[in-house]
Amino acid sequence: MVSYSNHYGNVSTHELQKEEDEEQGRHGYRPDRPPAPRRVSFSQDTSHPYYDVARHGILQVTGDDNYGRKLVIFSSCLMPPSHQLNHHHLLQYLMYTLDQYVESDYTVVYFHHGLRSCNKPSLHWLRNAYREFDRKYKKNLKALYVVHPTNFIRIIWNIFQPLIRHDERLQAAQKGGLHPSSKTPPPRPPLPTQQFGVSLQYIAEKNQGVMIPPVMSQTVAYLKDNGLQTEGIFRRSARVQLIKDVQKLYNQGKPVVFEQYGDIHVPAVILKTFLRELPEPLLTFPLYHQIQDVVRVESSLRVTTCKHILERLPEHNYMVLKYLLCFLNMVSQQSIINKMSPSNLACVFGVNLSWPSQGSVSLTSLTPLNIFTEILIEHYHTVFSSRCPQAEVLP
Repeated sequence: MVSYSNHYGNVSTHELQKEEDEEQGRHGYRPDRPPAPRRVSFSQDTSHPYYDVARHGILQVTGDDNYGRKLVIFSSCLMPPSHQLNHHHLLQYLMYTLDQYVESDYTVVYFHHGLRSCNKPSLHWLRNAYREFDRKYKKNLKALYVVHPTNFIRIIWNIFQPLIRHDERLQAAQKGGLHPSSKTPPPRPPLPTQQFGVSLQYIAEKNQGVMIPPVMSQTVAYLKDNGLQTEGIFRRSARVQLIKDVQKLYNQGKPVVFEQYGDIHVPAVILKTFLRELPEPLLTFPLYHQIQDVVRVESSLRVTTCKHILERLPEHNYMVLKYLLCFLNMVSQQSIINKMSPSNLACVFGVNLSWPSQGSVSLTSLTPLNIFTEILIEHYHTVFSSRCPQAEVLP
């Protein structure tokens, strides 16, 4: 990944192995759609004001990135031929969607592959889009990932790369900081009160054997009392710096009073961040491939399969997972009000419960991961019925 800074925020470009074949446009439009995350959108709601655009799934909001920032994905390959899509309505839908998140930090991933002459917006549309996306949308855009760039984009990058690097050096010099490539000192050993980035066992040892990490029990207790009926709970982000401040308080063993922040999404993001920063996922590395294979199992047998997978978890992980899923099941029972069904909750929590020991979760891996998590939430009482640890704690 290469990254640079401009007045729109940090912009990064990921180059995949395959090149975009722009000549494919002359052979007609082919809706070759790669597996995508389960959508957290209104694409199936025919009463939605932008249903004509949303139904294509071009724009998806799929949880948070590693910094707790909302992740917005635009997939060019899902755009139908131009005569089947109102591009003016598409622009309005983009703004309508981003309006829900731009007051907090957010990340955009743009999949360029699949944009061809038959479904490509006009230059006039692009000019209008540029004018419409004013500072309101740019100020909190912290990262932009361009995936599957064409040769043209790569050529432009190569031309401007020396200037970008020069700009980085100037910014570092002005701030009195170090060049991004400078070596960083080795990490410090964790504090005795550390909550983030350390194992469940470490937290238990430093907290008189308490099995449920304090950060989890406190966020769940607060959300249970105050957030079950909050629409979009766990789908919205909070200010990154605020989340870092709360993490620091926890790591230093200082009290955290969520009431003083006046934002129910702060404890929600803290809970997700805690799970995401565990050295090993709650569902453990050895079970990752078994979870991925759930989609190969007949639908009628999946609940039983998930139950058997959970039986292989270590006792401590099982207790913490059961505590969390008990709470998420409570959240889903209020889905008529909070709009967080088991499916929507799975989209948010799946990537925070399991990931491979090497690399990150790929797009193709998201579907089985989300299906597995959805089953745990929806069928909580069944999948967790076989084990009742003696020291069990539930919210």
